[in-house]
Amino acid sequence: MTTKDKVCLGIIVGVHGIKGEVKVKSFTAVDTDIDRYGPVTDQSGKHTYRLKVTGHSKELLRVKIAGVDDRTAAEGLKGTGLYISRDVLPELDDDEYYLEDLIGLRVLLAADNSEAGEVVGVYNFGAGDVIEIKENGSGRQNMLPFTKAFVPEVNVKEGYIIVESTQLNLIDAESSENEG
Repeated sequence: MTTKDKVCLGIIVGVHGIKGEVKVKSFTAVDTDIDRYGPVTDQSGKHTYRLKVTGHSKELLRVKIAGVDDRTAAEGLKGTGLYISRDVLPELDDDEYYLEDLIGLRVLLAADNSEAGEVVGVYNFGAGDVIEIKENGSGRQNMLPFTKAFVPEVNVKEGYIIVESTQLNLIDAESSENEG
């Protein structure tokens, strides 16, 4: 199964207690649905995990993984992404997409539709989704908040996103100031 065949439902970000529970940042529409799709795998697909949501710990889920019964084993899973095959997920509407679908899309500037680069990553560090753009030519990478103000249009079918060029230029200017 390739990365395009799977979707990341969440990531293990910490441990809870001494009996092997983990804290998970869920990317599902309803965070507690992360255990409703059946077994999940790590990114490589080599390890399979059966999840059971046990509660919340602030904005994170507390999850019990079958076979992980102590804190040491749970700590070894920190940073593990939890993936599921796309074919077990519900059908998406035309205007819906998974964040993984953004990676590889062309980046067009709103001002003139010129091609500025490519989306090379999508992240969430806690304050909302952020996209990473690799610029054409220079290869410099910039991060923009993934909001309507910065990214007013996403067209996965046609393979592009449109970014407000003034926002991209502001980020570029800040990067240049910090470099010098």
